[in-house]
Amino acid sequence: MNQQAVSRNGLDQRAEPLKLRSRPWAATLILIGGLIALALGIAVSVSFGAADIKLSVVWTAVFHFNPDITEHQIIRELRLPRVLGGVMVGASFAVAGAIMQGMTRNPLADSGLMGINSGAGFALAICFAFFPNLSFMYLILYSFIGAGAGAGIVYGIGSLAKGGLTPARLVLAGAAFSALLSALSEGVALYFKIGQDLAFWYAGGLAGTKWFQLQVMSPWVIAALIGAIILSRSITMLSLGEDIARGLGQRTGLVKLAGALVVLVLAGASVAVVGAVGFVGLIIPHLTRYLVGVDYRWIIPCSAVLGALLVVGADLTARMINPPHETPVGAIIALIGVPFFLYLARKERREL
Repeated sequence: MNQQAVSRNGLDQRAEPLKLRSRPWAATLILIGGLIALALGIAVSVSFGAADIKLSVVWTAVFHFNPDITEHQIIRELRLPRVLGGVMVGASFAVAGAIMQGMTRNPLADSGLMGINSGAGFALAICFAFFPNLSFMYLILYSFIGAGAGAGIVYGIGSLAKGGLTPARLVLAGAAFSALLSALSEGVALYFKIGQDLAFWYAGGLAGTKWFQLQVMSPWVIAALIGAIILSRSITMLSLGEDIARGLGQRTGLVKLAGALVVLVLAGASVAVVGAVGFVGLIIPHLTRYLVGVDYRWIIPCSAVLGALLVVGADLTARMINPPHETPVGAIIALIGVPFFLYLARKERREL
């Protein structure tokens, strides 16, 4: 009994800093302010383009749509699905990265660095080559399969090294395998002459987003985001270490399986819509933890809001750089993501 009491006291002492380092007031401000900023970003993004449209016309097109007005058609059929796709994709990538970092305790974890995005992209290349007339629903399903296969192979390769799986080995395995899959995808594109079809996914962008894609994607993404929120408390315990999580009564294997499924759904659906947009899941969770603390009950919803805001802002920036031409959204985010990744890698190396 004394040993159990000591063990319990030890767990309580190690879990107590979690409360001290969580800042619910900051999370509340981020959620409220972020949602307001996101609403403004959506309005500006919808109004800005090759044909600038007044915000009053945007309001009318959304709430009093008239199909006979060209501007209303542009807003409804082109710009609204594009910006709403950006919201879902940004939230999905950010939450997927937060879950991966929390479960693996790897600060460099991101769907773009762990082989998930490249696996989904390779599956799409195979679909375009051998099954060119597949519906978008089947493209998403194959994207899930490719994402799962990519993640499984990367984790397997990283685990084979002497000394087991470490954050640095996992990133190296992910980078190497992602490069291999990208090369294979390009080879498939050249051989089957589908390079133009795949160019959109290589660059990463929201320009081709349509309502039917959002209709297929949104149930998966909403269900996965709800699942992430349900798992958030368990992920917080896992982020403290597996031993502590087990001591607090967590079924760590089941939590990891559920978290992996959520990540694959979020990343797979997003890649099927916008392509290889990386670094969202790397930048946003770190920023969120810095602002709100280590409680994933706050990190996950705040990451969703900030991730959506980042992608919507990057898409707007991509259209403003060289109008009427567009810069790929993936390139805009990479300008921030690459220096941030190098900073984290250097910091991780010092800590090792």
